[in-house]
Amino acid sequence: MKHTYFVTGIGTEVGKTLVSAILTEALEADYWKPIQAGDLDNSDSHKVQKLVSNAKTVFHKNSFALKTPMSPHAAAEIDGVKINAENITRPETKNNLVIEGAGGLLVPISDKETIADLILPGDRIILVSRHYLGSINHTLLTIEALKSRGLHCFGIIFSGEENKTTESIIEKMSGVNILGRIEQEPYFDQNVIKEYAEIFREKLK
Repeated sequence: MKHTYFVTGIGTEVGKTLVSAILTEALEADYWKPIQAGDLDNSDSHKVQKLVSNAKTVFHKNSFALKTPMSPHAAAEIDGVKINAENITRPETKNNLVIEGAGGLLVPISDKETIADLILPGDRIILVSRHYLGSINHTLLTIEALKSRGLHCFGIIFSGEENKTTESIIEKMSGVNILGRIEQEPYFDQNVIKEYAEIFREKLK
């Protein structure tokens, strides 16, 4: 059975793109970033494409490629476009699909909708968490926000340097499955991504 994995984070710069690359490689899934804001020459789609080496993955075009590195609602206003969740059509594929959100769950895409409005009830939601002062609160709040929308978090992936106290309290209080962690590696290339893909493959089934 094919699944859609929606990758969201507890904030920006927490490791969503690396996690998306690892999931895409592990599942030989298709990859899609619905909204890219800024960095169009070196977008998240470009980054994932460089890190993924299997021959099966198809990279689908952004629904919105916005010029300014800001919250999507603000970047869209500058570009003179309106983003509406209803008009963001998922790519058709018979493969597993990895969708990468922008920023955190409640990042606005318009003055009425957020990234959360792009998630469907059947999606396997992967939450990327990274330790910093306040990250426990941000992780638990994100899980509460998902629950309040009737959405189920499939699992948490920790990224960056390990903090056992933070990770154990998040696991205990959230009750969400911990899929694993991505270490603070000196670099990430196709081989490192492949190694992590091997580790995560079974946990994603």
